[in-house]
Amino acid sequence: MSTPRFLTLPGTVRSRRLATGRGRFAVLESTPPAAGPRPGTAVLVPGFTGSKEDFIALGEPLARRGFHTVAVDQRGQYETEGPDDPAAYTRDALVDDVLAIADAVAPGEPIHLVGHSYGGLVCRSVALRAPERLASLTLMSTGPAAICPPEIERLLLLEDVLPVLTRQEVWEAMQAVELEAGLLPPTDPAIAAFLHARWLGTVPAGLLAMAEQLRSEPDLVADLAAVVAAGLPALVISGVEDYAWPVPWQAEMAERLGVPHVAIPGTHHSPNVEAPGATAVALADFWTDAAVYADRA
Repeated sequence: MSTPRFLTLPGTVRSRRLATGRGRFAVLESTPPAAGPRPGTAVLVPGFTGSKEDFIALGEPLARRGFHTVAVDQRGQYETEGPDDPAAYTRDALVDDVLAIADAVAPGEPIHLVGHSYGGLVCRSVALRAPERLASLTLMSTGPAAICPPEIERLLLLEDVLPVLTRQEVWEAMQAVELEAGLLPPTDPAIAAFLHARWLGTVPAGLLAMAEQLRSEPDLVADLAAVVAAGLPALVISGVEDYAWPVPWQAEMAERLGVPHVAIPGTHHSPNVEAPGATAVALADFWTDAAVYADRA
């Protein structure tokens, strides 16, 4: 899971509940200073076991470039409520949620949409359904189809235990596995407490549905390439290594889409957390170029 480096909200960022036509979503919203141009609004969608805090370090630098950003907890994630029925977490339902969020934060205007990891699969589905609602699409640390085989094995194990153990018992088991693998918990007690609270706050039914989608996702790159060819600006961002979708998979996906691939130096599965400054520059430069392209079109 992505581990934020800090939790104190930067000056431009506020936490709030966003009212939409599909209910209320917990968000971190960053608003640029009143003076200066407002080149657009971006919606940032986190991945499996993630949350809006995965983008906490992007809000301030993107606001300095003039962008209004809204990072969300998807339904059932951390501070956004969700039902206990896995059927409520279909891809169509999650796409409907993102479109409702877009309508609430930028009514009548196309948004820049960013999806990290599993969130990238959701955002790809948004682009396939409603490309006219997007000013651009960024796929970050996500892949062309299902997650890699070793991760599928881990997902199957999680799917086995979630229905029979409490969230606390699963948490303790995951911590034991990580310790055995030499992965130490965060030294900052506030970060450690946040990760624990986020896990306990995430609805198991949502995790089960997302896990099944991660291990069975079809390859829809050709479908998305057609949307890109029709005029949707898109970008692939990755780390230089990735345990979920190997970076060569992501680079090949970008090539098939005919879009740039930016590998953020010194990062792995979460460049948004591991190198937020460089990631924010890559996003803001891309969004600015997309706006110039749209003006010329």
